[in-house]
Amino acid sequence: MKNIAFATAFVPGLTLAASPAFAASTNPFSAYFWTLSNTNLIVLMGFMVFIAILIYYKVPGKISEMLDGRATGIRAELNEAKALREEAQTLLASYERKQKDVQVQAARIVENAKEEAERAAVQAKDDIKSSIARRVAAAEDQITSAQQAAVNEVRDSAITVAIGAARDVVAAQLTAADANKLIDDAIADVAAKLH
Repeated sequence: MKNIAFATAFVPGLTLAASPAFAASTNPFSAYFWTLSNTNLIVLMGFMVFIAILIYYKVPGKISEMLDGRATGIRAELNEAKALREEAQTLLASYERKQKDVQVQAARIVENAKEEAERAAVQAKDDIKSSIARRVAAAEDQITSAQQAAVNEVRDSAITVAIGAARDVVAAQLTAADANKLIDDAIADVAAKLH
């Protein structure tokens, strides 16, 4: 009975039935079981021969070696993938640090540019104020100069007119003797001022 249980475990088509006729025909000690017309026996013998051939050619060992080799290859690929992943994570962390550094540096550059622009704006305002002040001062100097020139011109004109009028008046009232006396007084006055 152990043989039937063993055979039914490895032969998929071999099953035990509840009928007594079948039980009698599958009994390994019956005469029918050991004849070549029993398909169960043929299948069992073929299966045993197949298993024997597999064992003779060391197929289970080779399959085991192939599976071990494949497992070793997969393990190596997994280790390599793990190493690549760690390297990629290291590179990613490095690039993230560099990106943060660049962002901080860019923010610093923008802040410096803003401060520089503000300083330049203040400097430009101061320069414009001083330029306007210089131009206003120059314009005021030109106006003062023009006023002084106009005053001098008016004064010179007034003096010229006054001299001309005085000459006319003096010429009309002055006699020749008085004119000679005035000339002598002027010459004496100039001589006194020169010495």
